[in-house]
Amino acid sequence: MEMLMDFLRTDTFLIVISVILCILVIAFIVLLVKLFSINKKYKTFINKLGNGNNIEEDLENYMYRVERVEKQNAEIRGLINAIDTNMANCIQKIGIVRYNAFKDTGSDLSFALAMLDEKNNGVVLNGIYSREMSNIYAKPVENGKSTYTISEEEQQAIQKAMENQNIYRIKE
Repeated sequence: MEMLMDFLRTDTFLIVISVILCILVIAFIVLLVKLFSINKKYKTFINKLGNGNNIEEDLENYMYRVERVEKQNAEIRGLINAIDTNMANCIQKIGIVRYNAFKDTGSDLSFALAMLDEKNNGVVLNGIYSREMSNIYAKPVENGKSTYTISEEEQQAIQKAMENQNIYRIKE
């Protein structure tokens, strides 16, 4: 141990340390020059690849736009789900039956029209035509039935509407 301490105090040790330090400084300078050279080549490559534009900036702009589109898509999905929920309460099923209400009138000028939502709620209209007058009656419909007396034609119109499967639903 004492021999090591004596060596550390000698001029030879200082010369060795100085040489090592010089080699490290030269290596650092060489690496720094190579780093600048590589960095210059990288920038030239990126500019050539981007047709004169910096492709790195283009990629950052692209990523920003992609994130913005994703946010807009999420908002649109939310609106679509709200519309889909509201569509269940809109008229989606229609059934119509034309008939001749009176024997003395020609053609099927009277009609029963049922307009129902997805849950078979809505209204049934009955238009009765005669030579002297024309009347329209409206009756509410809940779950395919009405609390009012329903004629055979009105029931047929309700049945046609309920059989209509053109319900609009959004599928993801």
